[in-house]
Amino acid sequence: MPLRILINGAKGRMGQAVAVTAGEMGLGIVGAVDVGDDLAGGLARADVVVDFSSHAATRTLLELAVQQHTAVVLGTTGHGADEKKRLLALAAQVPCVWAGNFSVGVNLLFALTRRASAVLGADYDAEVVEMHHRFKQDAPSGTAARLLEIILEERKLDSTALRHGRQGITGERKSTEVGVHALRGGDVVGDHTVMFAALGERIELTHKASDRAIFARGALRAAQWVVAQPPGVYDMQDVLGLK
Repeated sequence: MPLRILINGAKGRMGQAVAVTAGEMGLGIVGAVDVGDDLAGGLARADVVVDFSSHAATRTLLELAVQQHTAVVLGTTGHGADEKKRLLALAAQVPCVWAGNFSVGVNLLFALTRRASAVLGADYDAEVVEMHHRFKQDAPSGTAARLLEIILEERKLDSTALRHGRQGITGERKSTEVGVHALRGGDVVGDHTVMFAALGERIELTHKASDRAIFARGALRAAQWVVAQPPGVYDMQDVLGLK
C-alpha cells in the first residue's frame, strides 16, 4: 500500500517544496493543510504528517497525531527550551522525526562538529554564524541551534555560555563562551559555518544550501523511514544511520 503523506504548512515555502518533491519522487500526498484547515481530518487519512508550519501550532499537531496514531516528521523551529521539553514528551508517544534541518550535508556537518568539538579543547574558541533570507521568522535557525547544542554537550557547558552577538565594551572573550550570530537578507536559503579559532590557526566547517529541494527530499526520506519505527523521537542522524 502506498505511503499516505499529509503536508501541514502547505502554503509555506517548505510546504510547497515538499509537495513538488513528493511528486518527483512518486510519493502520494493525501492532503495539504494550513492554519485554519481541518488538520484532524487530514491526519485521519494519513500514515505520516510532514510539518513545516508554525511553532505555535506544534502542540495541537502532536496532540492530534497522538490521538490518531499518526507518525510525524517535524521540521518547525523556534520553540523555547522549556516548551520544547514538554513537546518532546508528547512527540515520544508516536514515531516522530524532529530535526532542525533535513539536509544530508547538514547532518554530516552535525557529525563533524561533534567530532571537532571533542578533539579541540577550550583554547579553540567556538563561534556559529548562520544566514537566511529576509523572511525567516526565528533566530538563530533550528540548524544553528542544533550546532550550538552539540558544542555545548561536548564541552559540558549550558546555555548560559551562549553569546548572541556582541556590542559595546565586552572585555576579553572567555574560553567558555560560544558565540552565535544570525544574519538575515535577500533570498539566502541557508548558510551555516562553525568556526574553531585558536592562536595561530582556525578551522571552519561550512554548509551552504542553494535549493530547498534538499530539505524536502530529506524530510520525505524521513517520512518513509519513520512509519516503520516504534514510538519515540528520532532525528536525521537516526534516519541516515550516522549514529
